[in-house]
Amino acid sequence: MHRETTRVVQIGDKRIGGGNPVLIQSMTNTRTQDVDATVSQILWLERAGCEIIRCTVPDMEAAKALAQIKKRIHIPLVADIHFDYKMAVAAIENGADKIRINPGNIGGPEKVRAVVEAAKERKIPIRVGVNGGSLEREILEKYGGVTAQGIVESALDKVHMIEEQGYDNLVISIKSSDVLMCVQAHEILAERTHYPLHVGITESGTVLSGSIKSAVGLGLILHQGIGDTVRVSLTGDPVEEIGAAKLILRTLGLRKGGIEVVSCPTCGRTQIDLIGLAGKVEELVKDYPLDIKVAVMGCAVNGPGEAREADIGIAGGRGEGLLIRKGEIIRKIPEDQLLNALKEELDNWETD
Repeated sequence: MHRETTRVVQIGDKRIGGGNPVLIQSMTNTRTQDVDATVSQILWLERAGCEIIRCTVPDMEAAKALAQIKKRIHIPLVADIHFDYKMAVAAIENGADKIRINPGNIGGPEKVRAVVEAAKERKIPIRVGVNGGSLEREILEKYGGVTAQGIVESALDKVHMIEEQGYDNLVISIKSSDVLMCVQAHEILAERTHYPLHVGITESGTVLSGSIKSAVGLGLILHQGIGDTVRVSLTGDPVEEIGAAKLILRTLGLRKGGIEVVSCPTCGRTQIDLIGLAGKVEELVKDYPLDIKVAVMGCAVNGPGEAREADIGIAGGRGEGLLIRKGEIIRKIPEDQLLNALKEELDNWETD
């Protein structure tokens, strides 16, 4: 079941599934009970491009804080629940736009029923989440350990628990830190359900290793038309997750907008601080809502040709550089003025 034909689910003012755009999600790492700190982080994530935010709800104080947090943010708020069904009910009562639970670890059928009834009353979707590390002993024994098939079976068992309560306003999330296992599990699940899927590689690692693993795994999943929301799970500042997710989606052609920076690798011909310049360019272009490509080249000889596919390019040489537009050299520029020249070009581009 590809995203074009998955069921549409409403999360706050956002719609996922049914061919709607793949939305970027992240999770706060503040104490949810600290309303000011949590709101501050969410607003920062909003500015970075986050479209759905998830907060942990470990106790009643955190559940009640959701009501205050919601008043001060502008994107849907998802409550993350572990083990205690009362926290799920309280989160719904305090305005959560969606809850994330594993129905298998919040108690028996009556407790699941209480959560479902609360969600049903307020028409709040439930995200059924299963990780490779949370599989039941029976499934581990059946499949001889953690497998893609076991992850899918566990997730669908949990989905059926909620469906049996007469509710199908659901999103499914299955994750594994094993990239290829995670890909296979999503391929299997997509053939067996019509619910929208939240995709991610769990426990993927630090900003560098996690971004690479997520790019590989999410790229393989999303390129097949699977996935309706996405999170790049990183050990680091959550803002880094947003930048990585946006780049993955843009690379796959699933997201437009934002300047794409391309730069050449350094070599023996490089006569400028290309690494430093490319970093400064990436920081500069964050402020421009343009859907264009900018090239940063370290060689004035090959730079113009290599930057031909970019809308704007700069190429540096010893003491002197070039400003390039659509593959044509516009003018020569002193090396220390390359960044300023690019900024002027971007400023003018906005009014073209």
